[in-house]
Amino acid sequence: MSEDVMNTREVARYLDIHEKQVYGLIKSGRIPATRVTGKWIFPKRLIDEWIETNARQGLKEARQKSRRIAGGLLASGSNDPILDMLQTYIKKRHPDFYIFSANTGSTEGLKALNVGLTDIAWSHLLDAKSGEYNIPYLSAYLPNIKAVVVNLFHRELGLIAAHGNPLHIGGFADLAKKGVKIVNRQKGSGTRVLLDYHINNLGISSRHISGYDTEVFTHFEVGLAVMSKIADTGIATAAVAKLLGLSFVPITCENFDMILDQSTFFAKGVQALIEVLKSRDFRRRVERLGGYDFKDSGKVLYSTV
Repeated sequence: MSEDVMNTREVARYLDIHEKQVYGLIKSGRIPATRVTGKWIFPKRLIDEWIETNARQGLKEARQKSRRIAGGLLASGSNDPILDMLQTYIKKRHPDFYIFSANTGSTEGLKALNVGLTDIAWSHLLDAKSGEYNIPYLSAYLPNIKAVVVNLFHRELGLIAAHGNPLHIGGFADLAKKGVKIVNRQKGSGTRVLLDYHINNLGISSRHISGYDTEVFTHFEVGLAVMSKIADTGIATAAVAKLLGLSFVPITCENFDMILDQSTFFAKGVQALIEVLKSRDFRRRVERLGGYDFKDSGKVLYSTV
């Protein structure tokens, strides 16, 4: 047959199974097939999509089984210094529970959640039109899940510079000045989205910003780049500026949210995380750093009907 269409024998060979098993899949409705002039045919494109879908589902089920055994959850997305502190507190209070977190950026975290590769996405994506965080992006990035958005905290974000701010960085317009070099966050991160929004509003091309293509994945990496004079400025949290003794120019106070499927929301580990967020001990520890507000912490901001 043509390369775009296969018969049962070719599908069996393609899937490395017996031809009788192909008929079993057809009978149970588990494989895409069409009957033409009494014979079953299989568009190769649909078979490839079917294989990918089943592979993803298998990975998701395996991950969920592993989670039940190990007592852990997978998280990915944005980065914040106090996430490590949060995990330490959870471990102390609930020694059988783990969160394994990857710094992928807000956008990639949502994409991973949508295909079942993570349980939790950390996100702070600003929608310029509405001024809202995260919720306007759900329909685009999470069509496959019933999303719940829970606020973790509000945090102060700003431009950091060497102690004393010797280049007098005062705002986004200064990033295009001669002699000013920045360190940027990776594409898809909420911080990168925020930077691009502001420079576009000012009519500044990224080509006119030295260091725009220099990317790192965490706030601490931004701070360390400024400390080591690899860059003059970049966007990071007030907490990082304080911890590293750097100057801080406030930009905004933003939402940092946890996004997950409704089926995961009531998991013991997620409820433990929310419990720790609301605890006085944890909040007192974080408040010493400055730049965090827990007024909406643990509050469900959105849930798919």
